[in-house]
Amino acid sequence: MAIADDRQRLMPRPEDLMPDRSQQLTYPGAHLLTNPIEPDFTGEVDDKYQYSMENKELKVHGWVSADPMVGFWIISPSAEFRNGGPMKQNLTSHVGPTCLSMFHSAHYAGFELCPGFEEGEAWKKVFGPVFIYLNSAPTGTPYPTLWQNAQAQAKTERKAWPYSWPASADFPKAGQRSSVCGRLLVSDLFQAPYTWAGKCAFLGLATPGETGSWQTESKGYQFWTQADANANFCIKNVRAGKYDLYGWVPGVVGDYKFKNGPINIQPGVMISLGDIHYSSPRDGPTVWEIGVPNRTANGFFVPDPNPKYVNKLYLNSSRKQVLYPCYKALQLTLIPPPITF
Repeated sequence: MAIADDRQRLMPRPEDLMPDRSQQLTYPGAHLLTNPIEPDFTGEVDDKYQYSMENKELKVHGWVSADPMVGFWIISPSAEFRNGGPMKQNLTSHVGPTCLSMFHSAHYAGFELCPGFEEGEAWKKVFGPVFIYLNSAPTGTPYPTLWQNAQAQAKTERKAWPYSWPASADFPKAGQRSSVCGRLLVSDLFQAPYTWAGKCAFLGLATPGETGSWQTESKGYQFWTQADANANFCIKNVRAGKYDLYGWVPGVVGDYKFKNGPINIQPGVMISLGDIHYSSPRDGPTVWEIGVPNRTANGFFVPDPNPKYVNKLYLNSSRKQVLYPCYKALQLTLIPPPITF
């Protein structure tokens, strides 16, 4: 199974999750392999959530069989129909062999990501299309060869988006889609140089709402991009409609929302916003700081996994995997002392 360059491995078989070969752990889906068909998996934990991935990275994932050597891949040319924005995590592939194309999910967030409908409310949304790709190679070819080929195909499909072949009038083609471009500048009265380019900022168009509402928005479409080192951005292939422009800048506190929105986007136009400005919220100069505001868990304390509950894929990886029982035990040992100011 392969879901990223650094997340590839041989996988247990579905029979290994049966009661005579595994022990179910704290929640359904997590199993300690006690008597797997392949002895090398003994003592490992299998859990489909260990293979989740952020929407912005969820472009291709799948499986490779050994003999005959065939790859089966799900390619997502666009994430415009997925809910929760670019940092929302979704399931990918797991033991089965299972290969998922997630259109909508409340995983890791709960009911807030479940769309609610009033009685008689009309709603329509196009999910997909997604691309199912099969490739092959002579038996004995290194597994990464098929993975690299699938990645190349995924790039081809992204360049072809939006597809020209769907017959539905609800799927606008390239000439019916628009672009919104500009440059994001960040201002902070307490941090020199006080105004600077918001390099690598994430900017996206989503249903109009409050600042940050894109994180729980599920009914509409979302279109995201990442600005370059000079803070220039261009959000492409946007469906016609009314949107607010949202965003954030790695390393800068707070959420951005375009103050002159909503933006009413007509089919087949290019909208230039020029320089737009985000003022980081402040009550005064920084006294002390823990971590970096980048919407990831990097920098958080993640304990070493209990040797009884490991996935070998992550033993020597920057991605640490810790199961619930370990955190439960830590609650009793890592409660910090009170801080006096």
